[in-house]
Amino acid sequence: MACDIAMIPLRDENPSATVPLVSRALIVLNVAVFLYQALLGPGLRAFVYEWGLVPARLTLALRFHEEPVAATGLTLLSSTFLHGGWSHLIGNMWYLWIFGDNVEDRLGHVRFLLFYLAAGVVAGLLHFLAHPVSGLPTVGASGAIAGVLGAYTVAFPRARVVTLVPLFPFFQIVALPAFLVLGLWFVLQFVLGLGALGAAAGGGIAWWAHIGGFVFGWLALRLLGGSRRSQAWVR
Repeated sequence: MACDIAMIPLRDENPSATVPLVSRALIVLNVAVFLYQALLGPGLRAFVYEWGLVPARLTLALRFHEEPVAATGLTLLSSTFLHGGWSHLIGNMWYLWIFGDNVEDRLGHVRFLLFYLAAGVVAGLLHFLAHPVSGLPTVGASGAIAGVLGAYTVAFPRARVVTLVPLFPFFQIVALPAFLVLGLWFVLQFVLGLGALGAAAGGGIAWWAHIGGFVFGWLALRLLGGSRRSQAWVR
């Protein structure tokens, strides 16, 4: 996700009150799955097509029942634990490391896990609706993590995010409010997503998965709320 935005978050000034057990477990699980992918060799392509989200497969399952709908629908979830390369994995896990602990602190461990998984499924559904005939597999935790970003924007809008801002040929590190950093990220996803609607194959970055995840997270946090508050919540 880091390559999707001109401003790159480095850390946030928002200590959490609890140990983010689920966020850390998700990072470990994603890394473990990626290492397993790396060991597959020539079998990697078939593995990605089997467990990645291929919108055309889901369309065929829903309309013509060529495959079991339940099994094909499971790829909405399984695809969120696959990644296309080290940069893809590291970018996603970096965002989860920075923002996941505070959202987990806000929701609690169990609700955060359910929230994260639901965000990934909703993100996949929106990508499917935007590109229902695409035969390309979509993989990555970006949609689920976009849900975390949406939730963070609601819960901690004024938390300071230390951000690398490229002002070519120079780079500047500044602390900016979360609503600005993540709000600009969402606007960028939306603009690029509109442009991607003309691409029938739906290749490249799954912008609408990002959009769907973020909106889900934003709405879910407003509905779920939570009793826990980190130190930055009162700023």
